[in-house]
Amino acid sequence: MTYVDQKESRAVSSWPELRLEDWTATRETLHMWLQIVGKIRLAKAPMVNHWWQVPLYVTPRGLSTTSIPDGERHFEIEFNFCTHHLTIDLEGGERRSVPLEPKPVSQFYAEVLGALGELGVEVSITPYPVEVTSTTSFEDDHENASYDPAAAQMFWRQLVQAGRVMGIFRSRFIGKVSPVHFFWGAMDLACTRFSGRTAPQHPGGAPNVGDWVMVEGYSHELSSCGFWPGGDGEGMFYAYAYPEPTGFPEHPVAPQGAFYYPDGGQFVLPYETVRTSADPDATLLAFLQSTYEAAAITGSWDRAGLEGDPLRRGASR
Repeated sequence: MTYVDQKESRAVSSWPELRLEDWTATRETLHMWLQIVGKIRLAKAPMVNHWWQVPLYVTPRGLSTTSIPDGERHFEIEFNFCTHHLTIDLEGGERRSVPLEPKPVSQFYAEVLGALGELGVEVSITPYPVEVTSTTSFEDDHENASYDPAAAQMFWRQLVQAGRVMGIFRSRFIGKVSPVHFFWGAMDLACTRFSGRTAPQHPGGAPNVGDWVMVEGYSHELSSCGFWPGGDGEGMFYAYAYPEPTGFPEHPVAPQGAFYYPDGGQFVLPYETVRTSADPDATLLAFLQSTYEAAAITGSWDRAGLEGDPLRRGASR
């Protein structure tokens, strides 16, 4: 079942150009800031399978935790990349704001916890980053202190475009599928489909992450895709399967320029290939669909029972 020929895709002129080398320092600082806020959500939100309670979500302004419970009330934290403030909104209307500007991670950490304290929100997090090789605690990180507002905003706009198209792709699956959400550990926007079958226990091995975390995340057979602002060039789109079926790496995928990266165990497509194509939406959808089919076909998924046509389902609206 393919949809890449449907007329729902459109050329978009708002895919920003942002070379990794031009915002390395800002990216590394922002990554730590995102981890601090993500860990606050992790500490407060009830557990959901595959850690789906911890990601952030793309908004018309930036990235948000969405509503977080605090006893009988709720609060929300949002990175606003339009005004360049971190806002903390408490149920009832009270707000605190932290400027997004060049400052050490240690200062950002203290300011965020201080703002939460002013709102009466008590929270304790493990003050160390995960899924990176650094073991410097947030309170001792005085080195990462860069913030280029233009680069941060362009990164958010990359997420807006990628998330929009990934949302179209997500709508074509009626089986278990994750939201399109931003995992602050690896700093990637992801969406994951599941076959419905359990998976062999994951071996773990992610830097500064307990193996039991990966076991929960990969408890069931899946096909995952996403956008990561890493690697080289302007970042990349990726797609992988767990467990990887026999024949998955050799399965043909689209578009031209996509390839299998053995060291990462995934197909990749440079962001620049999508951005510069005549129809970015169609180019990315071709990658998402064909790499999913690589997993579903070689993994013998029940495609008839898992896939659906969102245009047909929405015809009666």
